[in-house]
Amino acid sequence: MEQKIKKFTIQQNIHQNKRPNLFGRLFRFFVSFFSRSKKHGTTTYNNNNRSKFKKILTYLPTIIIALILAGLIGTLVVYAWVIQELPDPNKLTDRAIAQTTKIYDRTGEILLYEVHGVEKRTIVALDDISLNVRNATIVAEDRDFYSHKGFKVTGYARAFFKNLVSGDRLQGGSTITQQLVKNALLTPEKTYTRKLKELLLSIEIERSFNKDDILKMYLNEIPYGSVVYGIESAAESFFGKTAVNLSLSESALLASLPRSTTYLSPYGSHTDELLARQRWILDNMAELGYITTTEAEEAKNDNILDRIQSKSGNIIAPHFVFYVREQLANELGEQMLERNGLKIITTLDVEKQALAEKIINENYEELKKNNATNAALLSLNPKSGDILAMVGSADYFNDEISGKYNSLLGLRQPGSSIKPLIYSTAFEKGFTPNTVLFDVVTQFSAGANPYIPQDYDGLERGPVTVREALAGSLNIPAVKMLYLAGIDEVINKSLQFGYSTLNDRDRFGLSLALGGAEVKPIEHISAYSIYANDGLFIPTRSVLRVEDHDGKIIIDNSIPPQGKRVLTEQATRQLNSILSDNNSRAYIFGLNSYLQLGDRPTAVKTGTTNSYKDAWTIGYTPSLVTGVWVGNSNGKEMKSGADSSRVAAPIWNSYMRQALANSTYEEFIIPEPVETGKPILDGNKQSQVILKIDSITGLLATEYTPEDLIIEKGFGVPHSILYFIDKKNPLGSSPEKPEEDPMFEFWEKAISEWIKKSDLELENSTPPTLKDNVHLPENLPYINILRPTEGETISSRDIFVDLAINATRGVTEVEFAINGDVFTTLNGYPFSGTIPIPNRFPKG
Repeated sequence: MEQKIKKFTIQQNIHQNKRPNLFGRLFRFFVSFFSRSKKHGTTTYNNNNRSKFKKILTYLPTIIIALILAGLIGTLVVYAWVIQELPDPNKLTDRAIAQTTKIYDRTGEILLYEVHGVEKRTIVALDDISLNVRNATIVAEDRDFYSHKGFKVTGYARAFFKNLVSGDRLQGGSTITQQLVKNALLTPEKTYTRKLKELLLSIEIERSFNKDDILKMYLNEIPYGSVVYGIESAAESFFGKTAVNLSLSESALLASLPRSTTYLSPYGSHTDELLARQRWILDNMAELGYITTTEAEEAKNDNILDRIQSKSGNIIAPHFVFYVREQLANELGEQMLERNGLKIITTLDVEKQALAEKIINENYEELKKNNATNAALLSLNPKSGDILAMVGSADYFNDEISGKYNSLLGLRQPGSSIKPLIYSTAFEKGFTPNTVLFDVVTQFSAGANPYIPQDYDGLERGPVTVREALAGSLNIPAVKMLYLAGIDEVINKSLQFGYSTLNDRDRFGLSLALGGAEVKPIEHISAYSIYANDGLFIPTRSVLRVEDHDGKIIIDNSIPPQGKRVLTEQATRQLNSILSDNNSRAYIFGLNSYLQLGDRPTAVKTGTTNSYKDAWTIGYTPSLVTGVWVGNSNGKEMKSGADSSRVAAPIWNSYMRQALANSTYEEFIIPEPVETGKPILDGNKQSQVILKIDSITGLLATEYTPEDLIIEKGFGVPHSILYFIDKKNPLGSSPEKPEEDPMFEFWEKAISEWIKKSDLELENSTPPTLKDNVHLPENLPYINILRPTEGETISSRDIFVDLAINATRGVTEVEFAINGDVFTTLNGYPFSGTIPIPNRFPKG
């Protein structure tokens, strides 16, 4: 029965395709041997068998020697074959080890993110590794590390016995040196050949390096789970600290992981086993004298799992770090970025970044009430182009709003926030903040579907200055100014400003003035830095310095680039004077809107697209530019009425107030005053024609009209600006034939219709054509002074006067003066009587 069971077991192993080990082979041999004995009965040795046995005994020594020699030769052949395939142990120090690239804030102290390939690793010196980590690792993996020569005979014997008993191909017995060889120099397959290579290399490494060097290489090489390799990356990934600062309990926990990184992962379901191994290590450290029993007990009572970092990883400013990564990958290459252990110092201000994220989060519920699920913010230093804060979505980790998508890098319509580009271009051309444009409904094209824009509230305000139009974000004047400035000229300016999406000239018409184009928010907000920087363009930058793993600087942007002038100082200052004029925009936004920061001068512009898909607020001081976008990533409309002043401006205002709280008070440079001599450019809304008028008759003054009766008076001729200026040269001569301009008829008609439907009687709308008919030579009065007589001596201050007057139109009043100083008046005929001379006139 026993024989049958054993045979069945052997057959079962074979059927299971399990390769029998050495013990199994011997067992099967003896089963077979005894089976034959039972079958044939007792063994009978005849004389022939005894003769053969004697012969075998005679040749046995020769056979044994031959086998030994064959074994030695075979061993030498195998050794020679294996030794040829061994890698050079010096590769441990010469090889290029993949190291993690680290991205820091502008101080170089705060880690934002780590970039790595399949291995997240940072090489550190042994002195930068906690002594507790070193001791815990030795206790866990190889307590005889400092005494053996690379391998342990007892380890091999123990492994051999386990392999003999079990069905496994090969097991354990590895020292720290052997594990280093296995991880750093050899492939991971389990074969006897690889194990032999491991043994030989371990011996060679022990001869080439001291123990501390081997331990340092080991701790920088081994895996700790997932993509985490090396003790420094393990310390940062699991505890958010460097290896030198690990506590005793943290050291023992990390030393537990290399035995089985997946099974014992602190993120897995076997944390009890992980803690059990940690406690075993602590007890053995105490037993071996590395720590005291008290220290071990305190470490075991530490609630260490509560301090494990989130598996999602520590990342600050995710949209920003991936923006930096993409930039550097294009410049340096993906492999260099992932494997070369670079240190990247960025421009990010972590305080401003945290502030931006906090404020968007605080306003998020209000955004959702307006059917807006997303928001983005970009804050820049206009003097250097540094990105100080970048929030690409309301929540990077919220996939429902496509949170990982950086809205600052996509395409969005800017709405009215594009208007500063148009007006600044016009200012360079000669138009002024005082230029008068008619804010009346105007047709800008012929055909079945003419372009007829309207203001956001549908009202018409008649003649307005550019200051009023831009500050109040009026649409119709903006379209007119785009026409006057020239679409080509505005597009040319946009390219100088850094826009990359407005170069297809055939796509754009006058609707460009109202944001009828798509821009990249990062470029759009950056363009406002030009206004803050007095007309100088400095490209945005995100990286200050890049060092390789040896500390060599390979990119140095520490010195800000020189700005390139793309807008004249005067044009820039004219624009700033409007955008920072809270009083000028008050008629639309009110005096206490979110567009002002108290007494701090701040220039700001809003923008809301049709159907409320995009809302913008972009504003700046001379040292800080911030833009906020609000909308939905999928392009859905927000709630009706969700304009920029409601959803974007509160975020912008809150951020700017706090970001500037401790900064220097700065004012914008005032532009030079401009008088062009052209009423339409100098702010005369209804005084395009200035005439000298006789104040008595209201008629045109002549050379006979007394100077003190002449006044200058303006008359509002109802004409558009095209009647008075040539748009190609607004400061030049007035056009002789303004009707030749293709827009002239449209604009003139719009003004006429506005006057009619408004039933307005414009003040001084019609200038006089007749001349002064009173102050003529024939109408001059003749006056003869009868008393006092010429040369008469006057001794009293009371004088009797008598006048003879002859005047065609009569005289009603006569004034008396001494040296031009009038002191009394006689009214009505006869012009005679006693008049007193005031004491202010001295005698003589």
